[in-house]
Amino acid sequence: MPNETQKPYKGSQATPAPPTLENAKTFAEFFPLYMQEHQHPLCRRMHFIGSILGIVGLLTFAATGRPEAIGAGIVAGYACAWVGHAGFEKNKPASFKRPWFSFLGDWAMFRDMLGGRLPF
Repeated sequence: MPNETQKPYKGSQATPAPPTLENAKTFAEFFPLYMQEHQHPLCRRMHFIGSILGIVGLLTFAATGRPEAIGAGIVAGYACAWVGHAGFEKNKPASFKRPWFSFLGDWAMFRDMLGGRLPF
């Protein structure tokens, strides 16, 4: 029996698990984890090239009106990224775990590389 100054035991309060790629609730939680999956410079370079190919596909569509240019840009972009993971990083692309956050992460990494905040 607890005395008047003691509070009854309510069980331990579990510390929340740290975020993972799979359970990050916000992009701010996700992005540092995403960057841990992109440590190898050649993997990052492959992502950069893939992003440029995606932009080329979009610009080609804008110039020609041919929708297959967008598809070609997407396929070429993801192919580059996946080669970077398989060939250099030796891990599974984050796009398989969190497609939308991964897409945003690709562009944030592209921005950081273009701006000189992240080395090629």
